[in-house]
Amino acid sequence: MQLKKRTPCVGICSTTYGDLVCRGCKRFAHEIVQWNGYDDVQQDAVRDRLQRVRDEVLTLLLVCCDEGLLQSALSDAGLQDLDLMEAQYQLLRFMVRRELPLASAGLALAADAPVLATPSNPQPDHVLDTLYFMQLLDSETFQRAKAHYERNFKVPA
Repeated sequence: MQLKKRTPCVGICSTTYGDLVCRGCKRFAHEIVQWNGYDDVQQDAVRDRLQRVRDEVLTLLLVCCDEGLLQSALSDAGLQDLDLMEAQYQLLRFMVRRELPLASAGLALAADAPVLATPSNPQPDHVLDTLYFMQLLDSETFQRAKAHYERNFKVPA
């Protein structure tokens, strides 16, 4: 029996408010509308694109400072059997829920990572926690998804 793969939807759809790229799952509006009509190959192509962009951003923003500590954290979280990028992403999600800092898994934010300023924190300090990293990851993947959409799908008015 083949398991049905889940939709990339995370339940925070901004396309209902007019966005052409969803701020939640990073799919394009037309992909969301047509999702149930897509065959497995089309759905997998969308999932692959989303994962590839996420992995690119993870590679740019995250640095492993202690491989042993990372492997130990992956093992403790039961993630050692996943591919490394998926394991790191799932580990970060795990760490956010437990309010663990990046350093606890031998990880750090890349020195040249952009600074995510928010209205409540216009000048973030340099002691960055895992939640901040995940917000930065989300912001950067959204910007890349928007750029991809505008470059390949947006029709000039």
